[in-house]
Amino acid sequence: MKKAFWAYIFGLILFGSNGVAASCIHLTSQQIVLLRTLLGFALLAVLYFATGHRLTAGQHKRDCAFLALSGVAMGADWMLVFEAYGQIGIGLSTIINYCGPILVIVTAPLFFRERLTWQKGLALAMAMVGACLISGQTAAAGGSVWGLVCAGLSAVTYAILVIFNKMSRHIVGMENALIQMGFTLLTVVIFVGFRGGLAMDIPAGDRPFILWLGLLNTGVGCFCYFATIGALPAHTVAICGYLEPISAVVFSLVILREVISPVQLVGILLILGGAVFGERASGAEGC
Repeated sequence: MKKAFWAYIFGLILFGSNGVAASCIHLTSQQIVLLRTLLGFALLAVLYFATGHRLTAGQHKRDCAFLALSGVAMGADWMLVFEAYGQIGIGLSTIINYCGPILVIVTAPLFFRERLTWQKGLALAMAMVGACLISGQTAAAGGSVWGLVCAGLSAVTYAILVIFNKMSRHIVGMENALIQMGFTLLTVVIFVGFRGGLAMDIPAGDRPFILWLGLLNTGVGCFCYFATIGALPAHTVAICGYLEPISAVVFSLVILREVISPVQLVGILLILGGAVFGERASGAEGC
């Protein structure tokens, strides 16, 4: 249990440092996501088969279709949030993106026949007020409106990928992650190919950070995450999961020297508070 817990924590911290690694790479956001997904998928596949796993997806075609849709949404989510990183900063982009889980909670009645309670409605209201505070303050300070749009859309695509992933009943754990990332890679390859071609000139100084983002953060991070969540209590996974956005904000403040205004800080607290409140409301119903 202890090994699983610390591996899970390590994976979350790796995810939280995505923006720091991306800030050191001088490529477009789409190219960064392409390289990240390619390297992450390759390493995840090696780790999956090297640990004795075998694919069973062929027996569950319906689940594969759901994972394909989830993978497409994850590709869009990554490209949007990485674009937002460069436009409005890593901390704010990550927090707005984290409105996605709240959208999942409040739309669950449509997809999973769960009850929409006043607590879930309040969680959504808190998150929306927080997002409005962040967006309004950022725009007033001359921040990029396009960056805010990308961050907002990333929250929507985040919710979509989670919803379709939850519909996969039989393909779970590492196999789930591998198949979903395979479709994510396919999505990003097609988009980048049509957008401007797959050829790119990678500066030599960027290569260590690309390897950090692709192999460590994505490949190892996903392996630590999906290989351990099944061995941990649900409440531990839920509570510790907030380490990812919190660590992203801390890294952006301490390492990248990003500045967050008092109004934006209130917005961050409202979004995180809404996420916690919504999670507790869902947990109380046994969802």
